[in-house]
Amino acid sequence: MSDLRGPTRVFVGSAVAIAIAGGVAALTHQPWLFPSLGPAIMLHLESPKAPESSPRNTLIGHAVALLAGYGFLVACGLTDRPSVLEGGVTGPRIGAAAASLAVTTLVLLVLRASHPPAGATTLIVSLGLLTTPTQLLIAAGAVVLVTAVDWLFNRVTGTDMPLWSAR
Repeated sequence: MSDLRGPTRVFVGSAVAIAIAGGVAALTHQPWLFPSLGPAIMLHLESPKAPESSPRNTLIGHAVALLAGYGFLVACGLTDRPSVLEGGVTGPRIGAAAASLAVTTLVLLVLRASHPPAGATTLIVSLGLLTTPTQLLIAAGAVVLVTAVDWLFNRVTGTDMPLWSAR
């Protein structure tokens, strides 16, 4: 596979990573496949040497996002409420979304761990699409999975991606 270059490499790599996550989701009937994996995979494959694409920033970013999203879901009393798709936009939902995104952004900047797809992850949680601790752990596992798949795919195709953080 080392002959894959440019757009073809990104095309194949993104399909492989999301298909693996989707396969695990289908086998387990759990949310191993969710929207913010897409932009994370794109960053890993399109700009693998960029700091925001590094495994460090990816893993820290989504961990902070999951915690912030869930924290504000709980703080706003939304853990047992329908998602924004079912219950519509409400004041508490707006508050949870705004606070979780602001906190995620702030913490990642302080930690020097910027990873823009984490902004989508915190909204997925605060908007009620993933709401249980089990779902959050599975989402974290999915981030680890696609990060490992992308790192390996980049290596196999001759593209450098740092093992942990960008230099």
